[in-house]
Amino acid sequence: MTALRADTFPEQAVRERARSGAAAVFPALSDYGAALLGEPVGPPPADALDAARLVPPVFMPLRLEKLIDLAREPLHGDVDLTTTVGGFTAHLPLYLSAFGSTSAVGTDLGRAAAAQAGALGIPMVVGENVVPVDGYNGERSLLARITAYADHAPDGAGGVVVQQSTEDADAEVWNRVYSDPATRPLLESGRLGFELKVGQGAKPGLGGLTVVDRAQADRLADRFALEPLVDPEGDRVLRCASPGTFTEEILRQQVRLMRNNYPRARVWVKLPPGRDVAAAADVAWQAGADAVTVDGAEGGSGWAPTASLAGVGLPLAECLRRIGSPRGCLLVSGRVWEGLRAVKCLAAGATATGLGRAALLAVDENPRSGLTRLVEAMTLELRLLISALGKYHPSTLSTEDLWSPAGWAVPTSPMAVAQV
Repeated sequence: MTALRADTFPEQAVRERARSGAAAVFPALSDYGAALLGEPVGPPPADALDAARLVPPVFMPLRLEKLIDLAREPLHGDVDLTTTVGGFTAHLPLYLSAFGSTSAVGTDLGRAAAAQAGALGIPMVVGENVVPVDGYNGERSLLARITAYADHAPDGAGGVVVQQSTEDADAEVWNRVYSDPATRPLLESGRLGFELKVGQGAKPGLGGLTVVDRAQADRLADRFALEPLVDPEGDRVLRCASPGTFTEEILRQQVRLMRNNYPRARVWVKLPPGRDVAAAADVAWQAGADAVTVDGAEGGSGWAPTASLAGVGLPLAECLRRIGSPRGCLLVSGRVWEGLRAVKCLAAGATATGLGRAALLAVDENPRSGLTRLVEAMTLELRLLISALGKYHPSTLSTEDLWSPAGWAVPTSPMAVAQV
Protein backbone atom coordinates (compact mmCIF):
# COMPACT_ATOMS: atom_id res chain seq x y z
CA MET A 1 0.00 0.00 0.00
CA THR A 2 1.27 3.46 -0.89
CA ALA A 3 0.86 6.29 1.59
CA LEU A 4 0.79 9.42 -0.54
CA ARG A 5 -1.91 10.87 -2.81
CA ALA A 6 -1.69 13.73 -5.30
CA ASP A 7 -5.22 14.28 -6.57
CA THR A 8 -4.35 17.38 -8.65
CA PHE A 9 -1.25 15.84 -10.19
CA PRO A 10 -0.70 13.06 -12.80
CA GLU A 11 0.02 10.64 -10.00
CA GLN A 12 -0.53 7.38 -11.86
CA ALA A 13 1.68 8.42 -14.76
CA VAL A 14 4.48 9.27 -12.32
CA ARG A 15 4.07 5.96 -10.52
CA GLU A 16 4.23 4.11 -13.84
CA ARG A 17 7.51 5.82 -14.62
CA ALA A 18 8.82 4.96 -11.15
CA ARG A 19 8.11 1.32 -11.99
CA SER A 20 8.99 1.13 -15.68
CA GLY A 21 11.57 3.85 -16.26
CA ALA A 22 12.31 4.83 -19.86
CA ALA A 23 9.80 2.32 -21.27
CA ALA A 24 7.01 4.60 -19.99
CA VAL A 25 8.07 7.32 -22.44
CA PHE A 26 6.31 5.38 -25.20
CA PRO A 27 2.81 3.90 -25.58
CA ALA A 28 2.27 0.40 -24.25
CA LEU A 29 4.36 -2.14 -26.15
CA SER A 30 1.19 -4.12 -26.81
CA ASP A 31 0.05 -1.22 -29.04
CA TYR A 32 2.92 -1.68 -31.45
CA GLY A 33 1.56 -3.10 -34.69
CA ALA A 34 -1.98 -3.02 -33.32
CA ALA A 35 -2.74 0.69 -32.82
CA LEU A 36 -2.51 3.77 -35.01
CA LEU A 37 -1.18 6.65 -32.95
CA GLY A 38 -1.67 10.39 -33.16
CA GLU A 39 -2.07 13.58 -31.14
CA PRO A 40 -4.42 13.03 -28.17
CA VAL A 41 -7.87 14.50 -28.65
CA GLY A 42 -9.37 16.63 -25.90
CA PRO A 43 -10.05 20.16 -24.73
CA PRO A 44 -7.11 22.57 -25.06
CA PRO A 45 -4.97 22.76 -21.90
CA ALA A 46 -5.73 25.65 -19.57
CA ASP A 47 -2.09 25.83 -18.44
CA ALA A 48 -0.11 28.08 -20.79
CA LEU A 49 3.01 25.90 -20.60
CA ASP A 50 0.98 22.81 -21.44
CA ALA A 51 -0.70 24.70 -24.29
CA ALA A 52 2.65 25.79 -25.76
CA ARG A 53 4.31 23.54 -28.32
CA LEU A 54 7.91 22.85 -29.18
CA VAL A 55 8.51 23.79 -32.84
CA PRO A 56 11.52 22.25 -34.59
CA PRO A 57 12.86 24.12 -37.61
CA VAL A 58 13.35 22.63 -41.05
CA PHE A 59 16.88 24.01 -41.36
CA MET A 60 19.21 22.94 -38.56
CA PRO A 61 22.66 24.57 -38.67
CA LEU A 62 23.56 23.27 -35.20
CA ARG A 63 22.85 19.74 -36.35
CA LEU A 64 25.26 20.32 -39.23
CA GLU A 65 27.88 21.54 -36.76
CA LYS A 66 27.36 18.39 -34.69
CA LEU A 67 27.58 16.21 -37.80
CA ILE A 68 30.92 17.77 -38.72
CA ASP A 69 32.17 17.39 -35.15
CA LEU A 70 31.18 13.71 -34.97
CA ALA A 71 31.92 12.84 -38.59
CA ARG A 72 28.53 11.11 -38.72
CA GLU A 73 24.84 11.93 -38.48
CA PRO A 74 24.03 12.96 -34.89
CA LEU A 75 21.43 11.08 -32.83
CA HIS A 76 19.51 11.95 -29.68
CA GLY A 77 22.09 10.12 -27.59
CA ASP A 78 24.59 12.80 -28.58
CA VAL A 79 22.78 15.46 -26.55
CA ASP A 80 24.98 16.52 -23.63
CA LEU A 81 22.79 17.24 -20.60
CA THR A 82 25.57 18.24 -18.18
CA THR A 83 24.59 21.61 -16.74
CA THR A 84 25.90 24.12 -14.21
CA VAL A 85 23.00 24.51 -11.78
CA GLY A 86 23.42 27.34 -9.31
CA GLY A 87 27.20 26.93 -9.23
CA PHE A 88 27.14 23.12 -9.06
CA THR A 89 28.02 20.69 -11.83
CA ALA A 90 24.91 18.57 -12.47
CA HIS A 91 24.61 15.54 -14.72
CA LEU A 92 21.19 16.79 -15.82
CA PRO A 93 19.29 20.11 -15.95
CA LEU A 94 17.26 18.97 -12.93
CA TYR A 95 17.31 19.40 -9.16
CA LEU A 96 15.39 17.95 -6.22
CA SER A 97 13.01 20.63 -4.95
CA ALA A 98 12.82 21.58 -1.28
CA PHE A 99 11.05 19.17 1.06
CA GLY A 100 10.53 20.86 4.41
CA SER A 101 9.15 19.62 7.70
CA THR A 102 5.85 18.28 6.35
CA SER A 103 5.00 14.79 7.55
CA ALA A 104 4.40 13.73 3.92
CA VAL A 105 8.17 13.40 3.57
CA GLY A 106 8.27 10.93 6.46
CA THR A 107 11.36 9.26 7.76
CA ASP A 108 12.20 7.03 4.82
CA LEU A 109 10.97 9.03 1.82
CA GLY A 110 13.18 12.03 2.53
CA ARG A 111 16.27 9.88 2.85
CA ALA A 112 15.36 7.72 -0.16
CA ALA A 113 14.88 10.77 -2.37
CA ALA A 114 18.14 12.28 -1.08
CA ALA A 115 20.14 9.11 -1.76
CA GLN A 116 18.80 8.73 -5.30
CA ALA A 117 19.27 12.42 -6.12
CA GLY A 118 22.86 12.11 -4.94
CA ALA A 119 23.50 9.07 -7.10
CA LEU A 120 21.97 10.86 -10.09
CA GLY A 121 24.36 13.79 -9.63
CA ILE A 122 21.65 16.45 -9.41
CA PRO A 123 21.49 19.11 -6.66
CA MET A 124 19.13 18.69 -3.71
CA VAL A 125 17.41 21.42 -1.70
CA VAL A 126 16.46 20.69 1.90
CA GLY A 127 13.44 22.79 2.87
CA GLU A 128 12.76 25.11 5.75
CA ASN A 129 11.93 24.34 9.39
CA VAL A 130 13.38 20.82 9.42
CA VAL A 131 15.68 21.61 12.35
CA PRO A 132 13.13 23.45 14.54
CA VAL A 133 10.59 20.65 14.01
CA ASP A 134 12.60 17.43 13.52
CA GLY A 135 15.99 18.34 14.94
CA TYR A 136 19.48 18.54 13.52
CA ASN A 137 20.34 14.89 14.21
CA GLY A 138 18.13 11.80 14.11
CA GLU A 139 16.15 9.74 11.60
CA ARG A 140 14.01 12.62 10.26
CA SER A 141 16.65 15.27 10.74
CA LEU A 142 18.39 17.66 8.42
CA LEU A 143 21.71 15.87 8.80
CA ALA A 144 20.11 12.51 7.93
CA ARG A 145 19.05 13.80 4.52
CA ILE A 146 22.39 15.50 3.87
CA THR A 147 24.30 12.36 4.81
CA ALA A 148 22.11 10.14 2.63
CA TYR A 149 22.80 12.43 -0.31
CA ALA A 150 26.54 12.75 0.27
CA ASP A 151 27.01 9.01 0.74
CA HIS A 152 25.69 8.35 -2.79
CA ALA A 153 26.86 11.38 -4.77
CA PRO A 154 29.64 10.87 -7.32
CA ASP A 155 32.79 12.95 -6.97
CA GLY A 156 32.50 16.41 -8.44
CA ALA A 157 28.77 16.36 -9.21
CA GLY A 158 25.64 17.62 -7.48
CA GLY A 159 25.35 19.66 -4.34
CA VAL A 160 23.23 20.19 -1.23
CA VAL A 161 21.39 23.46 -0.65
CA VAL A 162 19.85 24.18 2.76
CA GLN A 163 16.93 26.58 3.07
CA GLN A 164 16.53 28.87 6.04
CA SER A 165 13.39 30.51 7.37
CA THR A 166 13.01 32.98 10.24
CA GLU A 167 12.66 30.08 12.67
CA ASP A 168 15.67 28.34 11.13
CA ALA A 169 17.69 31.52 11.61
CA ASP A 170 16.78 31.49 15.30
CA ALA A 171 18.11 27.92 15.42
CA GLU A 172 21.30 29.06 13.59
CA VAL A 173 20.83 26.34 10.97
CA TRP A 174 23.25 27.74 8.39
CA ASN A 175 25.94 28.31 11.03
CA ARG A 176 25.63 24.71 12.23
CA VAL A 177 25.73 23.24 8.74
CA TYR A 178 28.63 25.43 7.62
CA SER A 179 30.79 24.48 10.61
CA ASP A 180 29.78 20.81 10.95
CA PRO A 181 32.63 18.32 10.27
CA ALA A 182 30.03 16.01 8.70
CA THR A 183 29.38 18.50 5.89
CA ARG A 184 33.03 19.46 5.39
CA PRO A 185 33.53 17.20 2.35
CA LEU A 186 30.65 18.97 0.61
CA LEU A 187 31.97 22.38 1.59
CA GLU A 188 35.55 21.66 0.55
CA SER A 189 34.44 20.23 -2.80
CA GLY A 190 32.29 23.30 -3.53
CA ARG A 191 29.03 21.38 -3.22
CA LEU A 192 27.32 23.14 -0.31
CA GLY A 193 24.88 26.01 -0.67
CA PHE A 194 22.28 27.97 1.25
CA GLU A 195 18.91 29.16 -0.04
CA LEU A 196 17.06 32.19 1.27
CA LYS A 197 13.37 31.37 1.06
CA VAL A 198 11.35 34.46 0.19
CA GLY A 199 8.22 32.45 -0.64
CA GLN A 200 6.76 29.50 -2.50
CA GLY A 201 4.26 28.78 -5.22
CA ALA A 202 1.58 26.90 -3.33
CA LYS A 203 0.99 29.70 -0.81
CA PRO A 204 2.60 32.99 -1.88
CA GLY A 205 2.89 35.52 0.92
CA LEU A 206 2.51 32.92 3.66
CA GLY A 207 5.03 30.98 5.71
CA GLY A 208 5.22 27.23 6.14
CA LEU A 209 2.08 25.52 7.43
CA THR A 210 1.88 22.04 8.90
CA VAL A 211 -0.44 20.08 11.15
CA VAL A 212 0.91 18.84 14.49
CA ASP A 213 -0.56 17.05 17.46
CA ARG A 214 -0.96 18.68 20.87
CA ALA A 215 2.27 17.21 22.20
CA GLN A 216 4.23 18.60 19.25
CA ALA A 217 2.40 21.91 19.58
CA ASP A 218 3.50 22.24 23.18
CA ARG A 219 7.09 21.55 22.18
CA LEU A 220 7.00 24.08 19.31
CA ALA A 221 5.00 26.81 21.08
CA ASP A 222 8.03 29.00 21.74
CA ARG A 223 9.07 28.98 18.05
CA PHE A 224 5.87 29.01 15.99
CA ALA A 225 2.41 30.51 16.01
CA LEU A 226 -0.24 27.85 16.68
CA GLU A 227 -3.87 27.89 15.58
CA PRO A 228 -6.25 25.35 17.18
CA LEU A 229 -8.53 25.54 14.14
CA VAL A 230 -7.68 22.42 12.19
CA ASP A 231 -9.35 19.88 14.40
CA PRO A 232 -11.44 21.63 17.13
CA GLU A 233 -12.74 18.35 18.54
CA GLY A 234 -9.50 16.44 18.31
CA ASP A 235 -5.79 16.58 18.90
CA ARG A 236 -4.41 18.47 15.88
CA VAL A 237 -3.20 22.04 15.63
CA LEU A 238 -2.12 24.26 12.73
CA ARG A 239 1.55 25.27 13.04
CA CYS A 240 2.34 28.56 11.29
CA ALA A 241 5.82 29.75 10.37
CA SER A 242 6.70 33.35 9.66
CA PRO A 243 6.78 34.33 5.96
CA GLY A 244 9.52 36.90 6.57
CA THR A 245 9.46 40.54 5.46
CA PHE A 246 11.26 41.72 2.33
CA THR A 247 11.86 44.92 0.43
CA GLU A 248 14.36 45.43 -2.38
CA GLU A 249 16.97 46.64 0.09
CA ILE A 250 16.32 43.85 2.61
CA LEU A 251 16.68 41.20 -0.11
CA ARG A 252 19.82 42.84 -1.45
CA GLN A 253 21.43 43.02 1.98
CA GLN A 254 20.41 39.45 2.86
CA VAL A 255 22.15 38.09 -0.23
CA ARG A 256 25.25 40.16 0.46
CA LEU A 257 25.26 39.00 4.08
CA MET A 258 25.08 35.36 2.94
CA ARG A 259 28.02 35.84 0.61
CA ASN A 260 30.02 37.56 3.34
CA ASN A 261 29.24 35.12 6.17
CA TYR A 262 29.45 31.91 4.13
CA PRO A 263 32.01 32.68 1.40
CA ARG A 264 32.54 29.04 0.43
CA ALA A 265 28.85 28.25 0.01
CA ARG A 266 26.68 28.87 -3.03
CA VAL A 267 23.87 31.38 -2.55
CA TRP A 268 20.37 30.62 -3.85
CA VAL A 269 17.19 32.67 -3.47
CA LYS A 270 13.71 31.14 -3.76
CA LEU A 271 10.96 33.47 -4.92
CA PRO A 272 7.19 33.07 -4.92
CA PRO A 273 5.20 33.74 -8.12
CA GLY A 274 4.59 37.38 -7.24
CA ARG A 275 3.63 40.10 -9.69
CA ASP A 276 7.08 41.69 -9.27
CA VAL A 277 8.98 38.41 -9.64
CA ALA A 278 11.14 39.79 -12.47
CA ALA A 279 12.29 42.77 -10.40
CA ALA A 280 12.95 40.55 -7.36
CA ALA A 281 14.99 38.10 -9.41
CA ASP A 282 17.02 40.95 -10.84
CA VAL A 283 17.77 42.31 -7.35
CA ALA A 284 18.96 38.87 -6.21
CA TRP A 285 21.23 38.36 -9.21
CA GLN A 286 22.72 41.82 -8.98
CA ALA A 287 23.44 41.24 -5.29
CA GLY A 288 25.41 38.12 -6.19
CA ALA A 289 23.02 35.16 -5.97
CA ASP A 290 24.31 32.07 -7.78
CA ALA A 291 20.75 31.03 -8.58
CA VAL A 292 17.20 32.28 -8.30
CA THR A 293 14.49 29.66 -7.94
CA VAL A 294 10.98 30.61 -9.02
CA ASP A 295 8.16 28.41 -7.83
CA GLY A 296 5.10 28.82 -10.07
CA ALA A 297 1.59 28.86 -8.64
CA GLU A 298 1.32 25.22 -9.80
CA GLY A 299 3.94 24.25 -7.21
CA GLY A 300 3.06 21.60 -4.66
CA SER A 301 2.89 21.63 -0.89
CA GLY A 302 2.31 19.31 2.01
CA TRP A 303 -0.30 21.73 3.42
CA ALA A 304 -1.82 25.00 2.26
CA PRO A 305 -5.17 26.84 2.27
CA THR A 306 -7.39 25.67 -0.58
CA ALA A 307 -7.91 29.32 -1.56
CA SER A 308 -4.15 29.78 -2.03
CA LEU A 309 -3.92 26.62 -4.11
CA ALA A 310 -6.86 27.64 -6.27
CA GLY A 311 -6.25 31.29 -7.00
CA VAL A 312 -3.13 33.00 -5.63
CA GLY A 313 0.09 33.67 -7.53
CA LEU A 314 1.20 33.80 -11.15
CA PRO A 315 1.35 30.63 -13.23
CA LEU A 316 4.86 29.46 -14.04
CA ALA A 317 4.47 30.39 -17.71
CA GLU A 318 3.70 34.00 -16.78
CA CYS A 319 6.67 34.12 -14.38
CA LEU A 320 8.92 32.98 -17.23
CA ARG A 321 7.42 35.57 -19.58
CA ARG A 322 7.92 38.40 -17.08
CA ILE A 323 11.51 37.46 -16.33
CA GLY A 324 12.33 37.13 -20.02
CA SER A 325 16.05 36.66 -20.66
CA PRO A 326 17.44 35.99 -17.18
CA ARG A 327 20.46 37.89 -15.89
CA GLY A 328 21.72 34.78 -14.09
CA CYS A 329 20.91 31.15 -13.36
CA LEU A 330 17.12 30.70 -13.24
CA LEU A 331 15.68 27.54 -11.71
CA VAL A 332 11.96 26.83 -11.91
CA SER A 333 9.45 24.40 -10.50
CA GLY A 334 5.74 23.81 -10.78
CA ARG A 335 4.08 20.60 -11.96
CA VAL A 336 7.18 19.30 -13.71
CA TRP A 337 7.25 15.52 -14.00
CA GLU A 338 8.13 14.73 -17.62
CA GLY A 339 10.52 15.94 -20.27
CA LEU A 340 8.14 17.96 -22.44
CA ARG A 341 7.25 20.50 -19.75
CA ALA A 342 10.89 20.59 -18.64
CA VAL A 343 12.16 21.38 -22.15
CA LYS A 344 9.54 24.12 -22.53
CA CYS A 345 10.81 25.69 -19.30
CA LEU A 346 14.41 25.47 -20.53
CA ALA A 347 13.46 27.08 -23.84
CA ALA A 348 11.70 29.87 -21.94
CA GLY A 349 14.88 30.78 -20.07
CA ALA A 350 15.32 28.34 -17.19
CA THR A 351 18.66 26.61 -16.56
CA ALA A 352 17.08 23.65 -14.78
CA THR A 353 13.73 22.44 -13.48
CA GLY A 354 12.84 21.06 -10.06
CA LEU A 355 11.14 17.81 -9.14
CA GLY A 356 8.94 18.04 -6.05
CA ARG A 357 5.72 16.06 -5.92
CA ALA A 358 6.93 13.86 -8.77
CA ALA A 359 10.04 12.88 -6.80
CA LEU A 360 8.09 12.09 -3.64
CA LEU A 361 5.52 10.01 -5.51
CA ALA A 362 8.31 8.15 -7.29
CA VAL A 363 10.09 7.14 -4.07
CA ASP A 364 6.73 6.37 -2.46
CA GLU A 365 6.05 3.95 -5.31
CA ASN A 366 9.54 2.49 -5.34
CA PRO A 367 11.78 3.52 -2.41
CA ARG A 368 14.86 1.81 -3.84
CA SER A 369 14.88 3.21 -7.38
CA GLY A 370 11.66 5.13 -8.09
CA LEU A 371 13.29 8.54 -8.51
CA THR A 372 16.11 7.01 -10.53
CA ARG A 373 13.63 5.44 -12.96
CA LEU A 374 11.52 8.59 -13.18
CA VAL A 375 14.65 10.55 -14.10
CA GLU A 376 15.71 7.86 -16.59
CA ALA A 377 12.43 8.46 -18.42
CA MET A 378 12.90 12.24 -18.29
CA THR A 379 16.50 11.91 -19.51
CA LEU A 380 15.41 10.02 -22.61
CA GLU A 381 12.66 12.57 -23.29
CA LEU A 382 15.06 15.48 -22.82
CA ARG A 383 17.49 14.01 -25.34
CA LEU A 384 14.77 13.13 -27.84
CA LEU A 385 13.11 16.55 -27.67
CA ILE A 386 16.27 18.68 -27.63
CA SER A 387 17.72 16.79 -30.57
CA ALA A 388 14.39 17.10 -32.41
CA LEU A 389 14.94 20.87 -32.21
CA GLY A 390 18.30 20.43 -33.91
CA LYS A 391 20.23 21.25 -30.74
CA TYR A 392 22.58 19.24 -28.55
CA HIS A 393 22.79 21.05 -25.21
CA PRO A 394 20.05 22.63 -23.05
CA SER A 395 21.85 25.99 -23.06
CA THR A 396 21.17 26.40 -26.78
CA LEU A 397 17.39 26.30 -26.33
CA SER A 398 15.50 29.58 -26.64
CA THR A 399 12.04 31.02 -27.13
CA GLU A 400 12.41 30.45 -30.88
CA ASP A 401 11.76 26.80 -30.01
CA LEU A 402 8.35 27.64 -28.49
CA TRP A 403 5.00 28.40 -30.07
CA SER A 404 2.02 29.43 -28.01
CA PRO A 405 -1.54 30.29 -29.08
CA ALA A 406 -1.19 33.50 -27.07
CA GLY A 407 2.34 34.21 -28.25
CA TRP A 408 5.48 34.11 -26.14
CA ALA A 409 6.33 37.78 -25.81
CA VAL A 410 9.46 38.50 -23.78
CA PRO A 411 9.56 41.78 -21.77
CA THR A 412 12.53 43.99 -22.51
CA SER A 413 13.02 45.04 -18.88
CA PRO A 414 12.19 43.36 -15.56
CA MET A 415 11.04 46.70 -14.17
CA ALA A 416 8.55 47.08 -17.02
CA VAL A 417 6.37 44.38 -15.53
CA ALA A 418 7.28 44.80 -11.87
CA GLN A 419 4.00 46.41 -10.85
CA VAL A 420 1.61 45.08 -13.53
